[in-house]
Amino acid sequence: ELPGFYYDPEKNRYFRLLPGHNNHNPLTKDSIQHKAMECKRLKLLEEEEKQNQKTTRAGLNSSVLLQKRQLGLLSPTSYCRLVHELKVNSMQRRKIEIHSPDSSVAGTNNFKIIVADVACERIFTVNDVEHGGCKYGIINLSGLGKESLTVEMYDNLYFTNRKVNSVCWASLTHPDSHFFLTHCSKLCLMGIAETPGCASLLPASLFSSTNPGDRPGMLCSFKISTAWSCAWCLNPQADNCFSTGLTRRVLVTNVVTGHRQTFGTSSDVLAQQFATQTPVLYNGCRSGEIFSIDVRQRNRKGQSWKATRLFHGSAVTSIHLMEAEHYLMAADMAGKIKLWDLRTAKCVKQYKGHHNEYALLPLHVNEEEGLLIAVGQDCYTRIWSLQDDHLLRTIPSPHPSSKDAIPSVVFSSRLGGSRGVPGLLMAVKQDLYHFSYN
Repeated sequence: ELPGFYYDPEKNRYFRLLPGHNNHNPLTKDSIQHKAMECKRLKLLEEEEKQNQKTTRAGLNSSVLLQKRQLGLLSPTSYCRLVHELKVNSMQRRKIEIHSPDSSVAGTNNFKIIVADVACERIFTVNDVEHGGCKYGIINLSGLGKESLTVEMYDNLYFTNRKVNSVCWASLTHPDSHFFLTHCSKLCLMGIAETPGCASLLPASLFSSTNPGDRPGMLCSFKISTAWSCAWCLNPQADNCFSTGLTRRVLVTNVVTGHRQTFGTSSDVLAQQFATQTPVLYNGCRSGEIFSIDVRQRNRKGQSWKATRLFHGSAVTSIHLMEAEHYLMAADMAGKIKLWDLRTAKCVKQYKGHHNEYALLPLHVNEEEGLLIAVGQDCYTRIWSLQDDHLLRTIPSPHPSSKDAIPSVVFSSRLGGSRGVPGLLMAVKQDLYHFSYN
């Protein structure tokens, strides 16, 4: 390597490298990196189309697994786990056709966020609008069980010119009857905050094929400081409560009575999740701290109300409480994903390969199949084995990598309901893809 020069292996010559962006010489470090990443993505896509994906464990195939199982060399648990790994490596991408009662809705706006309900029958979507802002919709997944791979998308007239930071389903009148959103401050063209953020609770019945005149309105919407995260509580001891992670504080609100509790923090709260066995709220902060709050107690001055405390070296962007509630998965802006034992407050596993520098990217954990899924800032979707933190597969995005084209994914063994199809849903740009898991 020569200082100030770049060697192009294709042209077999050196080019002068100028710092920054120059219209007369567009060759910069950023453009070189982007070109290398695009070549890598196209190569991986070509391998996937030819079905050349190789298993990450040597000698792992269905016939060998079955033989070892019959000889008693594998326990039923290990056999099922390895079968799931084979399924992950054999997933093939297929594009889904999106139909809508309003033909002008489907395929016109870029997907930003998709979140599935508990039964995985519906997906709530947040789409970017061309002239700025976001709008919402619901996709019915019942059509995924058919060979045609078509889904129905229902839109409504609700639109916000604020950026949506976080979304979660809420169970108010019945399971997954509403969804809860937090918005950051309204942005003008110069990117300066003009108004405070807000939190909204909307009934899912807004998005249906019935007569629009019969639809209920927005249940509640209140202005708050910049909101980064939200969570809904399913524990009966804190019934009808939701939390919003704000700038240097946590706000817990009862949607029926309107009662609020405020807990001051030393940093912005970027990720939240309620436990189900106890009315405890876990919070991940920009400072890297993760702490829990028992929402039954009254707010006290100081930091004495913090219970479990864990620490990352960078801002925590996502947390996921495991089913038994003894372990907590957390990801940060340094690209580290760690599994914490809440009983000893120690990190027991670390899942390597994730890429993140500044984005609020979620984690997707499927304990039934023993899989961890995360989409990186480099637009690659990575799948790990929960048990031994082994990276099983790296899926490239169907579109060129960019800041506004980071895929949003949903994984389930029953997409479309109890009789649905298993697989991975990927929303990127204006397209929705299904990776069959069978």
